[in-house]
Amino acid sequence: MKGSSSGRDLQSLLEAIKSSEVVENRVQLLVELEELDLAEKSEVNSLIESLIILWEDFTCLDISQCTLNKTILHVAAKYLDSDISECLGQFLGLGVKANIWCRKHLKMTLMSTEDSEEEEHSSIFYQLLLDLLSYSSASYSAFARYPISGNKEVMLSLGNFISEQLNLTKDSVSEIKKIHTLVPELLKAVQVALDAVTRLCRVYSDGINWDIYLLKTKEVESITDIKEAENAEPVINMIKCTIEKLCELGVLAADNGGSLVSLLNMSWKGVVTLLQLGNGALAVKVNIAGVIMTLISLANESLRCAAGTWSASLKEMVSVSEAKRIYLPVKFYLINAVRIISQYQCEALSLYKDITHCVIMILTFRISLSKVEPLKSASEVLAEILEPTSLHLLNGLLTSGQVKEEQKFHILDWLFSNDSDLGSVDEVTNNNDGNNSLHAIFSVNSNAMNQAKVLDLGRVALFLHLLKSAPDLEDDVRFGIARKLGWLLDILVNEEVYSSIIALQTPAVNGSGQNQELGYQPMFCSVLHALKTFMIVTSSSPVWGEVESFLLENLFHPHFLCWEIITELWCFMLRHADPDMMNDIVEKLFSLLRHTAAPESVLFPSSHLRKIARLICMFLNYGTELMVDRVYTSVVGNDRSQCSSSVYTALIMEGFPLNRLPEKTRSTAKERIITEYFHFIESMEEKSSEPCASGIYGAPVFALSAALQSL
Repeated sequence: MKGSSSGRDLQSLLEAIKSSEVVENRVQLLVELEELDLAEKSEVNSLIESLIILWEDFTCLDISQCTLNKTILHVAAKYLDSDISECLGQFLGLGVKANIWCRKHLKMTLMSTEDSEEEEHSSIFYQLLLDLLSYSSASYSAFARYPISGNKEVMLSLGNFISEQLNLTKDSVSEIKKIHTLVPELLKAVQVALDAVTRLCRVYSDGINWDIYLLKTKEVESITDIKEAENAEPVINMIKCTIEKLCELGVLAADNGGSLVSLLNMSWKGVVTLLQLGNGALAVKVNIAGVIMTLISLANESLRCAAGTWSASLKEMVSVSEAKRIYLPVKFYLINAVRIISQYQCEALSLYKDITHCVIMILTFRISLSKVEPLKSASEVLAEILEPTSLHLLNGLLTSGQVKEEQKFHILDWLFSNDSDLGSVDEVTNNNDGNNSLHAIFSVNSNAMNQAKVLDLGRVALFLHLLKSAPDLEDDVRFGIARKLGWLLDILVNEEVYSSIIALQTPAVNGSGQNQELGYQPMFCSVLHALKTFMIVTSSSPVWGEVESFLLENLFHPHFLCWEIITELWCFMLRHADPDMMNDIVEKLFSLLRHTAAPESVLFPSSHLRKIARLICMFLNYGTELMVDRVYTSVVGNDRSQCSSSVYTALIMEGFPLNRLPEKTRSTAKERIITEYFHFIESMEEKSSEPCASGIYGAPVFALSAALQSL
């Protein structure tokens, strides 16, 4: 009887509302309608259909229409917690209509004058806006109770509802500074709605067999559950729409600065959460590359603005707190990009230029900041907060099992190559002086990166990072890096890079986990440390052959800095190499020494003969006495040719470790040096200028001078 009575009351009230032409009377009747407790599903269905009709499409001109619509929402929202399985489409229809109407009204309200009557009208409308956001949140929670993904019509309506609701949210957020009276309440309501729609997408995704859908997309004929695969399409479209709208909201929140941090956080975390659904199936419909690129662009733009601000006031000290305020949002963007890349490596591969460009700009920015005293704190904070996260962007591609070996090689070839056919770079990108240098870093297009000298130090820093990361890389990437070792030496001789390697000290994070400490390290030491790390990691792998070839090919590098690096690497290797490897290397070098021996080159320290002799002597200082004895015996032996004499003289002049020879051999060696010296002096007294056995006039004097400390 109670249900029958409420049904009669419902019909009579609805008829009265429809027949009334006075808005205020309709509002009063709706308030009475709200007090009814409808138990029958058909009654709720009839109620919501009537409410849809009562909600006029045109925007109101006074408070009464807003009040009417506000009451309509209250009546409908009352039943969202009940069983609405028979009228899901009706609730969605009302929601779509309400969101479209509110978007139009919002624009009109923002353009209205600020007289007292309009102010009151605006206040009522903004309350209606909050009620609609609350209605939407409750609707999402209600729909999550019903597995309706198989109902295409309802799913289409749900997609429209989500789209319109998020469009209204976007419009509200974009004008939030004008809605100053309700900012906290509006932001809270928006966040609740975003959380609810994200949870709804997750619930519907869990109801889909994604393995079957993925097989369908691959046109596998053995699929029998076609309906299950088809049910995934509307769910994907719903998730796709939500992701796109959340991205737009995330960009809006980023543009509004710190006032919308909570919305920024929820928007992008929602995007990442939704992209983790579907076992990768979303890549079919969602523009994954576009999402990643948006995050990278937000990071780049934030740093570009910081660079412009700091360039304009180089005399002002940038505090740690100020640097963190700039960098933490950038880190947030990059962390989310890293998370997406880790799941969608193949989609991210198309952005390898933009990804690596972002990493190199950040590394270059850090180095450039460290050169300016007032900006050193900003450099230190960047090294601690931002640099590790940015490097994960590239690591996500190079360590991926989904990216093919040749694709990884292509990335490395593009990164570490001096060749480019992409046209000239604007002059500003090569200007490293004055206030333009910081801004110039972010003025380089990713396609022209290889030509921009302003980014050279960043490329070097990235290469050093890859060398130090060798333990975490597979052999294919290590091999690709080993092939680029020559590039490192080539770029080190560039004027700007060379001077920085010699003089610059840059912030470096040492340790791992909670034991990390920030300190300064000469860039030259960073180069040596990275190369030595790479040598250790590759010494027992197939990549070692490539490393050894690099060391041999650059024994005679014309630039002294590069030659010093190569020499130090050889010495490092011999200090830690096993005896068999050491003997093998010394024999190769000794063979090369004989091949380059010539009397005229003995007196020139920069000659190939002297360089190899110097290297061998340094090696022998770390070798065994047996090795020293074997080399000496091979040199003096029974061969008295000019070639052997030149080799002997070169080795003695470069500090051959005579004191490491066996006692008998050492005594013989000393006797020979002294004897040849006195023989030369006697020949001088006889006014003879004939060359000695080595073919070099005065060789015994040079030999004795060099060997004095060992005698």
